[in-house]
Amino acid sequence: QVQLVESGGGSVQAGGSLSLSCAASGRTFSTYTMGWFRQAPGKEREFVATISGSGLSTNYADSVKGRFTISRDNARNTVYLAMNSLKPEDTAVYYCAAKIGARTTIRVDYNYWGQGTQVTVSS
Repeated sequence: QVQLVESGGGSVQAGGSLSLSCAASGRTFSTYTMGWFRQAPGKEREFVATISGSGLSTNYADSVKGRFTISRDNARNTVYLAMNSLKPEDTAVYYCAAKIGARTTIRVDYNYWGQGTQVTVSS
């Protein structure tokens, strides 16, 4: 069992940057693949980025590739999402998620979820 708590959301103008954090409970954080997903109003929750337990392997949605960076600090039980060159279409609630096993972009494969943090990008 792992509990996840996101922080770092907020409001920013287009072109700006934000950094999200997700703190995890438990002593086996490095065994979990971690992911970030987002959900805009009226839309399905969609994949943003994922990182392996070691932190050596990552995947990104095409819409954020080159602008967002996922990273993790296993000593601090924390995963991060650095977001640059933000666009209004990045506006959403961002969720941190965890799973055992290989990286995947599939939402239902993740077993544990945080409560979400709002990111709003104005034009």
